[in-house]
Amino acid sequence: MEQTPSAVSPTPRPNWWKRNWKWFVPVGCFSIAVLFVAFVAAVVLIVFSAVKSTDVYKDALTRAKAHPAVIEALGSPITEGFLLSGNTNVNGASGEANLSIPVSGPKGKGTIYVAATKSLGRWNYSGLVLEIAKTDQRIDLLQRPTAASSP
Repeated sequence: MEQTPSAVSPTPRPNWWKRNWKWFVPVGCFSIAVLFVAFVAAVVLIVFSAVKSTDVYKDALTRAKAHPAVIEALGSPITEGFLLSGNTNVNGASGEANLSIPVSGPKGKGTIYVAATKSLGRWNYSGLVLEIAKTDQRIDLLQRPTAASSP
């Protein structure tokens, strides 16, 4: 007597999606979120780098770092912060800038406020002050520092 094989067919294997959706969906959502955050960070970095490369930004920092009253109030070295605010609009030889630049030193923190217009290729400051965070004291960076008189 011969036995015939049973006619039970094996269950078909589920397709790829049914086997892997439990890990694919969270990883896919996380990847999209990471790409979005990376895109936003890249845009912010490009914008801040563009503002930091302007002449008015560089000049304001140079004046602040060289001013004796600023060095006395904040200490040395003076470093600029990353999150500046404001705007610049330059069209060839004309433009305007309104910036708020955070700075810090070993003795404290402050903010440089810049208001300037560019005319005929030259920046003219209507205001350039440093405000010390602790005391709210303002140092006018447009005035030349007065030299101490010797007896």
